[in-house]
Amino acid sequence: MRVRLRDLGFGIGRFPVGTWNAITDVAGVRVGHTTLIHGDGPLEVGKGPVRTGVTAILPHPDVFTDRVLAGSFVLNGAGEVSGLTQVVEWGLLETPILLTNTMAVGKVSDAAVKWMTRRFPKIGNDDDVVIPLVGECDDSWLNDTVGRHVRSEHVYRAIEQAASGKVAEGSVGAGTGLVTCDFKAGIGTSSRRVGSGAGDEYTLGVLVQSNFGVMRSLRVDGAPVGELLEPEFNLDRRIVNAGSIITVIATDAPLLSSQLVRLCKRAALGIGRIGSFAAHGSGEIIVGFSTANKVPRVTSRMTATLEVLLDSACDNLYEAVVECTEEAIINSLCMADEMHGQSNHVAPALPLDRLWAILGRYRDAFRPTSAPPSSSAPPSSSSSSSSPSSSSSS
Repeated sequence: MRVRLRDLGFGIGRFPVGTWNAITDVAGVRVGHTTLIHGDGPLEVGKGPVRTGVTAILPHPDVFTDRVLAGSFVLNGAGEVSGLTQVVEWGLLETPILLTNTMAVGKVSDAAVKWMTRRFPKIGNDDDVVIPLVGECDDSWLNDTVGRHVRSEHVYRAIEQAASGKVAEGSVGAGTGLVTCDFKAGIGTSSRRVGSGAGDEYTLGVLVQSNFGVMRSLRVDGAPVGELLEPEFNLDRRIVNAGSIITVIATDAPLLSSQLVRLCKRAALGIGRIGSFAAHGSGEIIVGFSTANKVPRVTSRMTATLEVLLDSACDNLYEAVVECTEEAIINSLCMADEMHGQSNHVAPALPLDRLWAILGRYRDAFRPTSAPPSSSAPPSSSSSSSSPSSSSSS
């Protein structure tokens, strides 16, 4: 059975988590997945095996009519979030955020346009045109990515099934075929409740589409997990670091676009804490939005009043987003089973029993002598998934 980091008895940082420890702890935010898994054996372009999908993040039910403030940061640009130029220019987000594989960006963007114009028929007529936000990671180690198996109905399903509450993690949606530090990974999420210092409390959540790094670099809460595990894994790996990570930040703190950019920059520190060095062929792209203020598309007035958190009150948010990003990536690893993909490529699952033992040893080494010993029990044996042969959605 796969479990999250906190179910192993460990957490990252000092801030309390939200109810679900997920990006959906930010009120109004919803997440949906469409997962595509079918076929086994040698790669046949256009036929499979297929290990891919779509993930949709909705900031609130009607983001086109009531836009939210947004910002972004690119640590290394060997990746893509289409539509990001307008977000950077305006500081506004007006579409769902969609995640998929590299070769499907165009198809997903096209499907998002079709979905939005059906829901909002005035787009391109009485209203402005729309440019969807679509991020990607390269899943070609496990997936027939050139076959471009993502279709419009998969995008519609991810958007329409998006929900609040618990978020599926690991090999789901846009994370289905992804690998992090040579282990199976994918989608991960985490959240924090943060005080401003003036009595107000805000929620911040992160969702990652994680697909970067090499095993020797993997660190978890400072422990050199990858370095210790690497001698135990004699397997074929991606020859080049064809990875990336898309990070999406949501918060109900009233931040301006410029402040959200600064928040996105701090998320890159969380990626680095896991072991990323932003390799030449890796794309680390971060998008953030705040649900606190809505900027209406249509209004009889030509001004809008915004609530703004002072810059001097943002430090806790900066610290929290580093914690959230690190834990979200670890959750993507903890929740993903071993996967066999195209041409019998294998992405092994991170062994949770070994992770538990390593983290326990390092925690006990730094525990004050007056503290009681850990009472956590090791996880049960990790289950491994053989290559499923049917398409599924979640």
